[in-house]
Amino acid sequence: MAAKYQAYPEYKNSSYSWLGLIPSSWIISKVRYLTECLDGKRIPLNATERGEMPGPYPYWGANGVVDHVGEWLFDEDLVLIGEDGAPFFESNKDVAFNVSGKVWVNNHAHILRPNSHKICSIFLKYALNRVDFHLYINGSTRDKLTQADMNAIALRLPPLEEQHTIAAFLDHETARIDRLIEKQQRLIELLKEKRQAVISHAVTKGLDPNVPMKDSGVEWLGQVPAHWVIRRLKHIAQLQSGIPKGKDLSGKQTISVPMLRVANVQDGYVKLDDVHQIEIEPHELMRYTLQSGDVLMNEGGDNDKLGRGAVWHGQLEPCIHQNHVFAIRVSDIEPEWLSLVTGSKYAKYHFYCVAKQSTNLASISSSNIKETPLVIPPKIERQQIMKYLVNMTSKLDQVSEFASRQIALLQERRTALISAAVTGKIDVRNWQLNTSTQAAESDLPMAAEQAAEYRV
Repeated sequence: MAAKYQAYPEYKNSSYSWLGLIPSSWIISKVRYLTECLDGKRIPLNATERGEMPGPYPYWGANGVVDHVGEWLFDEDLVLIGEDGAPFFESNKDVAFNVSGKVWVNNHAHILRPNSHKICSIFLKYALNRVDFHLYINGSTRDKLTQADMNAIALRLPPLEEQHTIAAFLDHETARIDRLIEKQQRLIELLKEKRQAVISHAVTKGLDPNVPMKDSGVEWLGQVPAHWVIRRLKHIAQLQSGIPKGKDLSGKQTISVPMLRVANVQDGYVKLDDVHQIEIEPHELMRYTLQSGDVLMNEGGDNDKLGRGAVWHGQLEPCIHQNHVFAIRVSDIEPEWLSLVTGSKYAKYHFYCVAKQSTNLASISSSNIKETPLVIPPKIERQQIMKYLVNMTSKLDQVSEFASRQIALLQERRTALISAAVTGKIDVRNWQLNTSTQAAESDLPMAAEQAAEYRV
């Protein structure tokens, strides 16, 4: 960044040790002198007085997303800042937002009306998002940014015209970075779709496009290779239910063991960075202990979690599972094959069809899992398909991991650029939006439009 943007020619001491040096033409001012806090105030409307909801208008909460009905209705340009502290202010996410037009604001956001003669509202938003809130949230208010805390925030303040230039510069540059991030996110989604399609085709059609086919007898599965067999899961595996939580253990001898939850069982892998411990009676350990080779499968939750699973390789010993995670112990076939098949499109569709549905949630019973039809090729062919899929999914995963790293780097650059501009580390006073500043957005090695080969 230093090579692309120059520093100001002269700096001075800010008189605040934590703010350091500032450009010589800048000053330090607190939020209370730059804005009016409108918390608890609203524009009265006849509809409100009649007990009716005027609108429809957006609802804004502490994190800038549409939220439940707010307490106050406004119709002007404002800056909202969330008031919920740790861990909200520790997540390095934006906490301040510009809003305009008629909006409802709930009581988890502070409402600031910028003094247009002193501060640009867009500059204020960027500056607030780079504040070290640990300097202002402390003691008994650790979990909340009070109005007094907010008013005490000291900002580095350039002249008003310069604020508008910095705001326009950041709007342009962050929008460009956001578009690049969006492309990488879209690429990751395409790779996920491609991965699913590759697995589903291989485990239901095989690798030989010329092999004779037959009707599978399963409507949503269609034709399968003629020499493959279809068997119900209950004929090749045993299903183990997990331990229920909330059992009264007062006065009983217990031991503490790791327990896998739905959140630990992801699609194709087990997430072990947040494994909870649970107290159980010693005799329950053998009943619920996982064995290496068990195929873990979620009972439900959100629709995307239904039937989600992975092979357990004994990463923690001993380890048990809760009752919303099934452990399937196979015979005659490899657990990896079962995991691939149950993760394919046709198996997921089966789970969806037999699941008990509620609003945005679904759950599948052990009896319905046992009835899952499985496609089973001969052993040698299964091994060939699995080897092929390891190779193919590894390549797709590498590209996806690369895209994720690009997103992280872009997000870091976005944060650093905003911080440098609103603290006076870089001088953008001469910046202008013209063709010379329209930097190409194809400067990443793997943009989404370059990934047409991954489209399903």
